[in-house]
Amino acid sequence: MKETLRFLEDLSRNNNKKWFDANRDRFLAAKAEVEDLALELIAGIRSFDDSIGPLSPKDCTYRIYRDLRFSKDKTPYKTHLGFYINRGGKKSGYSGYYFHVGAESFGNMAAVGDIWCPPEVLKVIREDIHLGSVDFRGLLAGADPRLVLDESDALKRVPSPFPSDTPDALYYRLKAFCLYYAPDRRFVCTRELAAQLLEIFRSAKPFLDYINQAIDYVREGNNRREKDVFSIRL
Repeated sequence: MKETLRFLEDLSRNNNKKWFDANRDRFLAAKAEVEDLALELIAGIRSFDDSIGPLSPKDCTYRIYRDLRFSKDKTPYKTHLGFYINRGGKKSGYSGYYFHVGAESFGNMAAVGDIWCPPEVLKVIREDIHLGSVDFRGLLAGADPRLVLDESDALKRVPSPFPSDTPDALYYRLKAFCLYYAPDRRFVCTRELAAQLLEIFRSAKPFLDYINQAIDYVREGNNRREKDVFSIRL
């Protein structure tokens, strides 16, 4: 990943179309390296999580071009390259395994879970934790110690009707259920990168399964309601 990181560092200092076009060969080489890693990880993840099904790098990787429509930052290119390996591909709405490499100003990240949970999924998880239906702390403790719970976008107050005077109050405030690790350049450039990522991802599979069960529960409920409405219309 050394050359990929060098490309992204140079891009962060020259984020314009003229420079990018002149360095397109470097971009294509970096893109290919990330896609090769994604392909290796897809195969590795399927060995312990076959729910992701057959995927190609195209199902999991992201374009380098930024969406500028609603952004004040008009630089045209992202300064990171990554992928999201999950059931049905990156647009399916299911939680999964994420990794990106980035310029120093952006950083590297490995993550398991969902960086954004729909309100109805949040409600199900919060209620489940409150009722004690699952040992949520056990799920967290079972994950690789390098993974930490993302609290960056948590609510300032516990939402109603959940109690605030409980050790679980933090979990009720979360707006996403995601475990992440920000590896350094040394980790990213090791020859054992794929093996180390698989070790991290495997450790957090029970946590991921729990989040996806909540997503399935919500979707099944929505499907039942749609069928009921269709029956009434008939």
